[in-house]
Amino acid sequence: MNGLPVLELIGLAVLAGGGWLWLDSLRARDIGIAAARAACEAEGLQLLDDTVSIGSLKPARNEDGQLLLRRVYTFEYSDTGDNRRSGSVVLLGHRVMLLNVGLRPTPAYTLH
Repeated sequence: MNGLPVLELIGLAVLAGGGWLWLDSLRARDIGIAAARAACEAEGLQLLDDTVSIGSLKPARNEDGQLLLRRVYTFEYSDTGDNRRSGSVVLLGHRVMLLNVGLRPTPAYTLH
């Protein structure tokens, strides 16, 4: 039999797929970090640890019916510098679909 045995071809395909997923995930993570950083700057918040972490990863379809990976990244931010609040960013492929910096309590005002 010429060429590579079937098991070796399958092994190479799995390695290539894993390599693609790893590189694609690095790019998506960078997009998630940039989106979280921009949202925090726009709201006057501090992005803590300057990073995001993967919350979930699953296949989903976009509006054209194309199958892509849907990633939910979580991050922490602070509005006072003394606390930690949770936020999230949802990517479909490499497109930011939703960014959440959570609900912040409104200050209570008293009238005298």
